[in-house]
Amino acid sequence: MFNFDYYNPTRILFGTQRIADAGQHIPPEARVLITYGGGSAKKHGTLEEARLALGGREVYEFGGIEPNPHLDTLMRAVELVREKEITFLLAVGGGSVVDGTKFIAAAAHYQGDVWEMWSKRQPPQQVLPLGCIMTLPATGSEMNPTAVVTHTGLGAKVGYSHPALYPRFAILDPRKSYTLPPRQVANGVVDAFVHVIEQYLTYPVYAKVQDRFAEGLLLTLIEEGPKALTDHENYDVRATVTWSATLALNGLIGVGVPQDWATHRIGHQLTALYDLDHAQTLAVLLPSLLHVQRDTKRLKLLQYAARVWGVTEGDEQARITRAIDLTRDFFEEMGVKSRLSAYGLPETCIDEVLANLRRFNLLPQGEHQDIDEVKARRILSLSY
Repeated sequence: MFNFDYYNPTRILFGTQRIADAGQHIPPEARVLITYGGGSAKKHGTLEEARLALGGREVYEFGGIEPNPHLDTLMRAVELVREKEITFLLAVGGGSVVDGTKFIAAAAHYQGDVWEMWSKRQPPQQVLPLGCIMTLPATGSEMNPTAVVTHTGLGAKVGYSHPALYPRFAILDPRKSYTLPPRQVANGVVDAFVHVIEQYLTYPVYAKVQDRFAEGLLLTLIEEGPKALTDHENYDVRATVTWSATLALNGLIGVGVPQDWATHRIGHQLTALYDLDHAQTLAVLLPSLLHVQRDTKRLKLLQYAARVWGVTEGDEQARITRAIDLTRDFFEEMGVKSRLSAYGLPETCIDEVLANLRRFNLLPQGEHQDIDEVKARRILSLSY
């Protein structure tokens, strides 16, 4: 196991009726900007609950933050923050709203080119505090310091991380996921699943605690994910999926172990160029990446096959192939297609994604930094 530091200051308020407690964790004199995405937060009453929890504080709203939040949209929010002298941000929505709000927090008082700061991972100068009310379990952004923002003009989707961007608190009420359409529920489960895989399916470093935590999350998502699609208002199922998604990316299972993230970084290009859902890109790329990397990931793939999928018979290569096939089957069972062609993309998309990877110096990738352009092409070709 590698040396590590672990720090996570985010307070979790989990369960029913917890939105009412938000005001206890925001300074009474705060000038608050509530950020949200589409109309569902307003339609289903979550915005009103948040406003009530804030009591007599001065409150403003900014809506329209997209899935895969866009720089130009977020910069309009930054202008509002500066104009109204906002001192606290409250994100209401899923991971994209939280990611966008982290950008706003870092950009609001930045003197200089904000995109240069973000894209070159320069430290922020002054960060606004933020909290979040989650309506979609998926990204884990509510309990980590990381965010991803899209610059549509450049066709770039860029991640950023800084300890000052941990939310002060996150409210997780599983009932808020009841009204989500099946596509978003499925995406959330797949996203959480691949988050775990990126930190687990690399090579052994005798990190048994992290391995067992990761395998427990994977098994839980495999068991509960399909139930979330068929039993829409089962609180226990939704609570389990919600907490799994948070634990998948709050840093706990990733301490002291090698991590991959190639599936995410290649997938970001598919989102930036073709507007595929984030989880769709993961479902497409992960099985192919595992096939291409089956030799360097051999020991962990065999462990994954046995412990997660119960595959113990046959020779090593057959067990690995079976585990990869079962992974793809799980994504398809969740209703998330796992081939680029299934989304109507032309084969030329492979060259365009590779061009983006070159353009933004995103190669090599992987836990061994051995996914070069040749391997990236193989992964994309197998994904078609």
